[in-house]
Amino acid sequence: MKYKFNPYSKNIIFFDTEFTSLDPYKGEILSIAMVKLNGEELYLELENGGEVDPWVKDNIIPTLKGPKVTRQEAIDKIKGFVGESKPYLVSYVNQYDVIYLYKLFKGEEKPFYWLPIDFAAILFGMGINPEGYYPQDKDNFFKEIGFDASGYKLHNALDDAKMLREVYLKMIE
Repeated sequence: MKYKFNPYSKNIIFFDTEFTSLDPYKGEILSIAMVKLNGEELYLELENGGEVDPWVKDNIIPTLKGPKVTRQEAIDKIKGFVGESKPYLVSYVNQYDVIYLYKLFKGEEKPFYWLPIDFAAILFGMGINPEGYYPQDKDNFFKEIGFDASGYKLHNALDDAKMLREVYLKMIE
């Protein structure tokens, strides 16, 4: 079927981040969410005192209402959540999410497999327009897989990671 695939491993964690800038040289992670295949979640908002791009200031900062953790606390919580199994991380258009996650860990050993999985590349390889993942896109395929995105808030790391998990599960059923 057009919208189905068979994954290599079930040892995966879906994740998403929000960050201060699309410029990875000056940007920093603001929030991260991780969702395991079984639905277990981790959501963290990080302390940030640095420069924030105007779009982020207007659209992301007002949504960050949770308690803030330090970078080291975030690393420790992520390590505790991920555990020892070295899962693959899956994100949609992962180049920014992975960069900011790796910047967070700096030189520390990462608890996940070194090779992240980009869901946009999976869609592309299946012959699906990767931009069709956005609910408002004209090529959106959610209706065809029986997924309703109306309960999810875009640009919220936890909602984005949960939505990715749900879409993924619909595509491997």
